[in-house]
Amino acid sequence: MITLIRNRALNTLRTDLATAEAEAQAARVEANACLEQSGAMLDHLTHADDVADGLRADLAQSRLDAARLEGELEVLWAQVLLDTEDRQALRTLLRVTRKQNQRADRVYALFHQGRLHSVHPTVEAAEIAAEAEGAPPSGWTTHTPGAAMPSAWEVTWRVQPLPFGTPRP
Repeated sequence: MITLIRNRALNTLRTDLATAEAEAQAARVEANACLEQSGAMLDHLTHADDVADGLRADLAQSRLDAARLEGELEVLWAQVLLDTEDRQALRTLLRVTRKQNQRADRVYALFHQGRLHSVHPTVEAAEIAAEAEGAPPSGWTTHTPGAAMPSAWEVTWRVQPLPFGTPRP
């Protein structure tokens, strides 16, 4: 009977051994799969780390570019302000030049009892000057060019147009 028990125990041990070997083989296969998977994950992790480093470098470069562009923008704003001032100065010069080119071809002389009192750019300016000296504010007449002049003692205040400069073509 001892032999039978030993054979049974031996068979049980052999069965347990085969089961253990099969489980060990399955565990080895699973461990190899896990190793391969962890290697792939390590590769992905390394790749992700490389991408993150690249993105950090791109971010640093973008910040440098942004700072440079802000500096350029400040310079451009200053240039725009200078250009605006230059344009304003040019407009002023143009206005002055146009005014000089549009000078009157005549002036208006104000006479008081036949004597020259003052010279003015417009009839209205001559009349205002005469009124400031006491002339009546109404009843003004001007001398027509080419007409006969009344005698000086006949007219207290008189505005007479006089040609000025050279005639324009």
